[in-house]
Amino acid sequence: MPQYVKDVMTPTVTSVRPDASLVEAAQLMRAQDIGGVLVALDGELLGVLTDRDITLRAVADGVDPLAVSCHLVCTPNPVTIGPDEEIAEAAALMRRHEVRRLPVVRSGRPVGVVSMGDLEQGRAPT
Repeated sequence: MPQYVKDVMTPTVTSVRPDASLVEAAQLMRAQDIGGVLVALDGELLGVLTDRDITLRAVADGVDPLAVSCHLVCTPNPVTIGPDEEIAEAAALMRRHEVRRLPVVRSGRPVGVVSMGDLEQGRAPT
């Protein structure tokens, strides 16, 4: 029996405004013990920002993380998946696009995030 993204995703959406500083985003990630946040404005998904993005696209280049906005460093127009898609499709998208997490969207609005770890737990025998 197929499993669906909605059954394994994290239904909480952690997001930052596009004009939030990288420090704000990093502090939020640390407080919630997560590796990435969605960049959104008025419920519309604009991008995904990961701790790796902050490190490689800002800090490693000597950019001041207090002075740079999330929208300048995030991955814009991220690959997404719907909650009613099978987890096999989510895994295929992650492999194809070389990402570890996908925003889950319904009617263009983020409703959660599914990660490689979520998919692995979903496939584990019960």
